[in-house]
Amino acid sequence: MKKKCLECDEPFSGRVDKKFCSDYCRNSYNNKIDKDSKNLIRNTNNWLRKNHRLLSQLNETGKTKVTKRKLLDGNFDFNYFTSIYTTKTGNTYFYIYDQGYLALENDYYLLIKRE
Repeated sequence: MKKKCLECDEPFSGRVDKKFCSDYCRNSYNNKIDKDSKNLIRNTNNWLRKNHRLLSQLNETGKTKVTKRKLLDGNFDFNYFTSIYTTKTGNTYFYIYDQGYLALENDYYLLIKRE
């Protein structure tokens, strides 16, 4: 039974449930689906990676105090983090995977590493 490829519209034969004539067409078709959301995910992951890298570089000891200016100079984006932890005393820690930060007074931040 001849069917048409979903990507290139060429006729092909094969298994009953086969949808594509080749791996190339299958990959092309699947890459086109949700392309916008894949770009969003890729860009978000890139920002998370950059933020994590900067926090890791600045926080070599596991607990460090830095200025907001130092974070901004390293292109840190406060909009990207993976989780939030609020203590019983009301302090809110923002985490990028295992690296976290807490806003202190006078534009200082406490950087910590979660073990």
